[in-house]
Order: sequence, then C-alpha cells, then structure tokens
Amino acid sequence: MVTGVQNSTSTAAAQAAAASSAAAEMGATQDRFLKLLVTQMQNQDPLNPMDNAQVTSQMAQLSTVTGIDKLNSTVEALSASMLASQSLSAVSMIGHPVLVSGTQIDLMNGQGDAAVELTQPVDNLKVSISDASGKVVRSLNLGAQKSGLANIQWDGRTDSGVMATDGKYSFTAESTLGGKKSDATTLSYGMVNSVAQSQNGVTVNVGQLGEISLNSIKKIL
Repeated sequence: MVTGVQNSTSTAAAQAAAASSAAAEMGATQDRFLKLLVTQMQNQDPLNPMDNAQVTSQMAQLSTVTGIDKLNSTVEALSASMLASQSLSAVSMIGHPVLVSGTQIDLMNGQGDAAVELTQPVDNLKVSISDASGKVVRSLNLGAQKSGLANIQWDGRTDSGVMATDGKYSFTAESTLGGKKSDATTLSYGMVNSVAQSQNGVTVNVGQLGEISLNSIKKIL
C-alpha cells in the first residue's frame, strides 16, 4: 500500500516538474520574440518604417500564444493533481472486494455471490449458472426486480438438489419486461490486489478479473 502511495506521489512530482519546465520554455520563447521585435525595429528602413498595426498584430499574436500556453500548463497541472488524488483514493481499496463487470461466480463454503445491473425494472430475471465445461448446473428465477443492482445469492445446490463442489463457475442473466428482453449486465466480485497508473488513468488489479478502470467499479465492500 505504501508503495502505491509513493508511486503516485513520484508521478505527480514528475508531472509538476514537467509543467515548470514548460513554463520556463514559454518564458524563453517570449524573450526571443521581444529581442527579434526590437532588432527588427532598430534595423527598419527609416523611409519605410514598420506600421503600428503590424507591431500591434505581432504583439497580439504573442499574447494569444502565451495565453494558450498558460492554459495548457494549468490544465496539465490540474490533471496531474486529479490523477494523484485518484491514485491515493484507489490505494485505500487494496484488500477490499469490489463489484465489476464479469461472468464469474465463485462458490466457497457452499455460498456464491454475484449481481446483475438492470437499466429498468423487469418482470422477471433468470440466472443460469454453469460449471467449467459449460453445463448449466443451476437455474434461478428471481422474479420481478427494480432497476439498479440485483444481488444473486447461490446456496451451492444444483437443480437436482446436490451440493456443487467449491470452485469457479460462470453465469448468464436474462431479463424480460412485457414479454420482451431487457438489458441485463452481469457483475462479479473480486479482490483488489494493486493499483496502477497508465495513460488511460488509474486502474486496479482485481485478480483473475484483470485490470479494471475506476469507472468500471460498481460497488466497494
């Protein structure tokens, strides 16, 4: 956990240093522009001096570029701060179970838990649990459900009433509303093992469920 915090802090420091370097480079660019403008005015033809409008136009261009550079630096600094904050928040999830998109349901001590996300209320929700060979071992008719998360609790018994062996199983969900199929997203529980930063943002490792973005986490226990 400490390592994750140190990594996020180091990344934020590196990004802040990069922003500072960009600001210094912008200042150097302004100095070069002003030196060129002064040199140009000193060496202009006295009989055909530079038009005031030209000078004003060049200064306006410099002001525009400077403003854009400052805005970019501010956005980069804000992005670095948000990324560091997300990393620190994500580190606190290490060792906690989370609910993410997936089709895996683990049976342990005769108990298996998962969930289904529904975009709207349904008349009936049916869940089919299969073993490693793909054979359906248990079908659950959960009846009418409200929109949101519908919890699945499997007591480990098969359709024939026999206790299934502990292990990894998969499941599918089918929901209907008014006789028509409705959207149902299967969700699996996994343990957060580590936190990482990438170009796509902060991700967490959830064991066999792989790398998951923070936005994909539906619930933290």
